[in-house]
Amino acid sequence: MTTLEGFTSFDFEGPLAGGGEVRFRVYERGTGRRPIVLFQELPGIGPETLDLARRLDEAGYRVFLPHLFGPLGKTSFVGNTVRLLCMRRVFHLFATDAASPIVAWMRALCRDVRARCESRGVGTIGMCLTGNFAITLMADDAVVGGVASQPSLPVFHPKALHMSAEEIRAAREGMAAKGPALAMRYEQDRICPAAKMEAFAEAFGEHVIRETFPGKGHSLLTLDWCEAAFTKVLEYFEQRFAAD
Repeated sequence: MTTLEGFTSFDFEGPLAGGGEVRFRVYERGTGRRPIVLFQELPGIGPETLDLARRLDEAGYRVFLPHLFGPLGKTSFVGNTVRLLCMRRVFHLFATDAASPIVAWMRALCRDVRARCESRGVGTIGMCLTGNFAITLMADDAVVGGVASQPSLPVFHPKALHMSAEEIRAAREGMAAKGPALAMRYEQDRICPAAKMEAFAEAFGEHVIRETFPGKGHSLLTLDWCEAAFTKVLEYFEQRFAAD
């Protein structure tokens, strides 16, 4: 069995906030009209992330997995960290006053996926470095639900959000109109500390559901698998897609 058995792929080119465009390969799995865009975390798209895509497929979702950085089929913390530092045009890891430029590409991808699936909208899952984007994207009409799993940006600023004041306002309005987002972490996670959830509470109140699970791991849905967190994700998306 090959690593990507059951997946197809296509290249998607879209804009960056502030100008310019980038192209990334997107891996697709599943059928139907309940699409989820799954954004990878730092170590790369390893077997655990591919397994998450398979689990979502088995639960009845059509999964779109952009390959943004790092290896495919394995993980590499050191190599990916170096590569991310070389991708400063795309990811602004330390910014506390705006989301990274990649958010515009993510928004365009969500709209493209909605059209491909002829669906009312798409769900998103962001993890670690991409976690915060699931909240930001709730401002877009194409997104019906977003899960921020162990969001970690901005780096070294646990009490801050990786969003501008305007992005926070737009996301809050989007969630007020169509329903809340979901943010999750492990109780003893130092990369995504309790202060991050407090920042979401201050910015969004009841518009972001906050869940904390017992344990000291980090990657709830991949490397440090938490069955209860995955169950919560499925329950959340069943509600978000209930009108379809």
